[in-house]
Amino acid sequence: MHTLEPNILQLLHRGTVIPAHPLALDDKRRLDERRQRALMRYYLAAGAGGIAVGVHSTQFAIRDKKIGLFEPVLRIAMEEIVKQGRKGDFIKVAGVVGPTEQAKEEAALARDLGYDFGLLSAGGLGNWSERELIKRAEIVGESIPIFGFYLQPSAGGRLLSYEFWRDFVDIPSVMAIKVAPFNRYQTLDVVRAICSSKRSDEIALYTGNDDNIVGDLLTEYRFVIDGVEKEKSFVGGLLGHWAVWTKRAVEHLQMIKDYKEHQKGSLGELLSLGIQITDTNAAIFDPAHQFHGCIPGIHEVLRRQGLLEGRWCLDPEENLSPGQMEEIDRVCSSYPHLLDDDFVKDHLMDFLL
Repeated sequence: MHTLEPNILQLLHRGTVIPAHPLALDDKRRLDERRQRALMRYYLAAGAGGIAVGVHSTQFAIRDKKIGLFEPVLRIAMEEIVKQGRKGDFIKVAGVVGPTEQAKEEAALARDLGYDFGLLSAGGLGNWSERELIKRAEIVGESIPIFGFYLQPSAGGRLLSYEFWRDFVDIPSVMAIKVAPFNRYQTLDVVRAICSSKRSDEIALYTGNDDNIVGDLLTEYRFVIDGVEKEKSFVGGLLGHWAVWTKRAVEHLQMIKDYKEHQKGSLGELLSLGIQITDTNAAIFDPAHQFHGCIPGIHEVLRRQGLLEGRWCLDPEENLSPGQMEEIDRVCSSYPHLLDDDFVKDHLMDFLL
């Protein structure tokens, strides 16, 4: 199995902000390399501690052979990380999907490009048994350390049992799990499974629950396992929501850490902040229309800031839902303290070099 650098492993367990990288396209729906690089420069400058590329926010269709963008977007992000001298202290995650052979090939490519982890999704494999998914994970883990991923069904994932996660966390190559079912019951299944494993201290827990970011990060999860109380907490997040207003996300994670470690700040204020963030997420991610406008919503925020030229997606039918633009207007007006527009404005020309 590929060995992780100590700095990467320490940062993973300390907890950090990992945005899910969007895809920059021009008005002909071709890769806009200049703005793809600008996004990566933005995330680095905003203080993110990692990046996830080739994931849902990057659009799964980049793997289509007619589109052929999977390798280019992974390579472009890595090139910008290397230019900034950050390869050794910045977590690099590549999305890995599909049947075993495809997932294995994607994992090997990501490893060869210098990525630290494969974010392994069960999306599109709804007819596979859980045992088959475990075997697939074991095989992929021979190529690259695994960042597990509980993807919600609305985004193409599937429901998975507690028993699945109990077996999954015992795979030696599993180093972290992104929990993103947008559901408290299913979140508990994953955390309890980790606490029940002898590997519980080896696995870092990251929230992907965009509807409960602050709540997840604040909570200490406790379970009695064989008569002994075990504890686990989310140390950071790997989030599509953190693809926008990333500088604020970095500040918010630090506020949460300061409260948990030093009792600095107010729990009530942090909980209220969490509700505000969830409200902004509802506008961007479009749960009112089963998340149809999720990726265009992310693009629209980045377009307003000048980081993207437009909100085009690979699928011409993928656009904002009715009323979504007005909802984005509302949350931007209601919560100016959640925006990092001034930061982007001050550095936009540097990002767009």
